[in-house]
Amino acid sequence: MVDSRKYEIHVAAATQFLPEQSDLEEGRFVFAYTITLRNDGNVPAQLISRHWIITDAEGRVQEVRGLGVVGKQPLLAPGENFEYTSGCALPTAVGTMRGSYQMVAEDGVQFEAVIPEFTLAMPRVLH
Repeated sequence: MVDSRKYEIHVAAATQFLPEQSDLEEGRFVFAYTITLRNDGNVPAQLISRHWIITDAEGRVQEVRGLGVVGKQPLLAPGENFEYTSGCALPTAVGTMRGSYQMVAEDGVQFEAVIPEFTLAMPRVLH
């Protein structure tokens, strides 16, 4: 059984609507999201790949899988942070993202870091 305290990556997200890249009349809503990963475990761990589940306001789901994030596969020592910014375009003014990062600890143990669901929303659309 995997010791969850040994292999623990905290994931936080901040989002921003990008009006200059969006085209509301064409149904293109572009968002930036900044992810901060923090290794709360007690062994170094490397981010190998990602799995995103993106859902728009009409319930359409898109899944994205790939190696690393923004071209990197960061190795996080215990207590270390890694932050990156990426983007997402939706056909609706509101949507959500969630998923996981596939990690490998220095001792060879593979585990997932859960990305809690967060909302993408054009300003003043949600109350």
